[in-house]
Amino acid sequence: MTAAHVTLCFLLRNDAEGEHVLLGTKKTGFGSGKVVGVGGHVEPGETAVEAAVREVMEEISVVVRAADLVQAGTVDFIFPARPEWNMATTVYLTRTWIGEPSESDEIAPDWYPVARLPVERMWADAEHWLPAMIAGQRIAVQVDLAPDNQSVASVYTVAWSGS
Repeated sequence: MTAAHVTLCFLLRNDAEGEHVLLGTKKTGFGSGKVVGVGGHVEPGETAVEAAVREVMEEISVVVRAADLVQAGTVDFIFPARPEWNMATTVYLTRTWIGEPSESDEIAPDWYPVARLPVERMWADAEHWLPAMIAGQRIAVQVDLAPDNQSVASVYTVAWSGS
């Protein structure tokens, strides 16, 4: 089975308290109740960057321009017990956007200190790659989930060459 192509976009800002990342509590669907990045499926005929721009608008009512997105790398999620859940994810970062993030039917956004990500409320894999990408590492990651579809069985990371 082919993995679904999805995107994630992380908004970053600095203030007097340090660097923060915008994450959100997922309100519906896959991952409901978890703190996640903003993103979703790449629609037919759409590029990954176009999907990221669209998803950010749909989920948090913020405008990001494709030119302001920095591709941080990729994360392939492998669910051996549920291969139909497999995802090939393109990850973007940005420090430039228009508007103030607001809640939608799908996600309740909030700013979190990068130094204290809420990993206990996130998918178990996030702590293995998100801090590195935010810190500027460009990596390609493969996450193999355990049979419970929650725990991480293994993580394989290499330098990302871009594509």
